[in-house]
Amino acid sequence: MRITSVNVGMPAELATRDGVVMSGIVKRPVDGPVRVGRTNLDGDGQADLSVHGGVDMAVYAYPGEHYPGWARELGRDDLTPGFFGENLTLEGLTEDEVRIGDRLRMGTALLEVSQPRLPCFKLAARSGAPAIAKAMMAGGRTGWYLRVVEEGVVAAGDAVTREGEGDGSMTVREIAGLVGSGASPDDLDRGAALGALTLGWRESFAQRAVAARRARG
Repeated sequence: MRITSVNVGMPAELATRDGVVMSGIVKRPVDGPVRVGRTNLDGDGQADLSVHGGVDMAVYAYPGEHYPGWARELGRDDLTPGFFGENLTLEGLTEDEVRIGDRLRMGTALLEVSQPRLPCFKLAARSGAPAIAKAMMAGGRTGWYLRVVEEGVVAAGDAVTREGEGDGSMTVREIAGLVGSGASPDDLDRGAALGALTLGWRESFAQRAVAARRARG
């Protein structure tokens, strides 16, 4: 398991079907070590802190294993690391293997998995594929956000090692699967009980579980 690319970018104008918006989704690989702070990487910025940045979404990681499949589906041969807005392109870890609460040593930084990524209209604008968000969620290829437990430095080529696993946790793919309307109240309860999951997700799952049981009578 290793980091294959470290990617950063500052907010810039992005043309969407609804007009021009500011977005930090365009990330490009950088050479050499990059400092990981509590809320982001040096040289990186976010336009909307509700979807990236801050303590619980300081770093976004994405499996490089997904790139060949996306290239085929999108009919593109120009996908480079950072295309999906990720800060860290990884090798050897996927959403089926990573659990909420897992602690991963990357370079000298220690990071904790906090939630899946929910793709928005900006990814559609970036990729030129209006249905990419739906495909990303349906295929479980969301990547995941991390909070910073210990600040440090990361660089392409650094090993990624587990220093702690989310006790009794759920995988990133399992949590992403609860976003849809078909989730059972019991599974929503499981998600809501995960202390390492971002608070907003836990509250949403708890509320939906209550509502689902009421609807059943």
